[in-house]
Amino acid sequence: MGIPLIQQYRVGCYLLGRKLRRVKRYPLVLMLEPLFRCNLACAGCGKIDYPDAILNKRLSLAECLAAADECGAPIISIAGGEPLIHKEMPQIVASLIARKKFIYLCTNALLLPKHIDQYQPSRYLSFSIHLDGNHIRHDTSVCRKGVYDKAVTAIRLARERGFRVTINCTLFQGEKADEIADFFDAVMEMDVEGITVAPGFSYEHAPDQDGFLQRAASKRLFRNVFRIGRKRHWRLNHSSLYLDFLAGNQSYQCTPWGNPTRNVFGWQRPCYLLVDEGYAPSFRALIEDTDWDRYGVGRNPKCADCMAHCGFEPTAVDATFSHPLQALRTALHGPRTEGPMAPELPVRYGHPSIQHAVPSELPIHRGHSV
Repeated sequence: MGIPLIQQYRVGCYLLGRKLRRVKRYPLVLMLEPLFRCNLACAGCGKIDYPDAILNKRLSLAECLAAADECGAPIISIAGGEPLIHKEMPQIVASLIARKKFIYLCTNALLLPKHIDQYQPSRYLSFSIHLDGNHIRHDTSVCRKGVYDKAVTAIRLARERGFRVTINCTLFQGEKADEIADFFDAVMEMDVEGITVAPGFSYEHAPDQDGFLQRAASKRLFRNVFRIGRKRHWRLNHSSLYLDFLAGNQSYQCTPWGNPTRNVFGWQRPCYLLVDEGYAPSFRALIEDTDWDRYGVGRNPKCADCMAHCGFEPTAVDATFSHPLQALRTALHGPRTEGPMAPELPVRYGHPSIQHAVPSELPIHRGHSV
């Protein structure tokens, strides 16, 4: 595990406090999307498919801080779009650090060398740099040649300047376990803190709908990757039980309120992956007024193949509190890669208590080829 001890301790105290107070729904990570504008047009993302009037919108410094205060999560993932385009981003990051929030500033790194002097190294700040595999895989994923090499150059620069750096990796169809393992080895040689990895979620408005992994294929792929990596000492930024879930050994349900999203439209229901489900005017309204039982594996067809960490890492963290010995055993020995997989959750799409027609409360974007 690549997460620093101070962060593990602070987050652990936060979680324990919620458990002792018997809080049912609480956030772990705030997904803050202060803009949708990006300098890439990735095949697996539809964010730039909004009209210019939306792409030109920004959450202000005051709005970002209000979201952090309202939500209260100890970790904030600042995504987009490309956050480094935002002119107030240095002030946003500095103000959140002053609140002792652990910040993961997600970036494709193309603008990082230009803007790096606007940031100061801190134990509360990590540049989370997007790399979806080796240079061929990544450049194909972002639909532009040379981006991998530029990202690696930016990683080395950030490490030389003393910044925390993590890698955010999404896996798609056609991945080979040995190539992923070699990529993880290469990333470890870059002296990064760790790797965040998950199978890609099939965004409804992504231009390429054929590249997303289905659930069974994801589990087989991760089993093969973990089998290869048993003695390679990768630092993965996940709980041991989430990795066990990726390997098909846990029948977890999603915990979408664990990673609530605040973007230019409001508080997104139910998570940042489902873009057409409407928005809440406040974090409290998101938690109290969202019909959470309508979402999740077996509950909603849109969630059928999802294994993303934004929904299932909070579930795994909660399971760690309930089953600490199992979590420790998995951390010591790694996820099981042989034998039967855990059963899938039952499908209840036709159950009368579950309805799926959710009108959007704010304008939505319609997909087209990029």
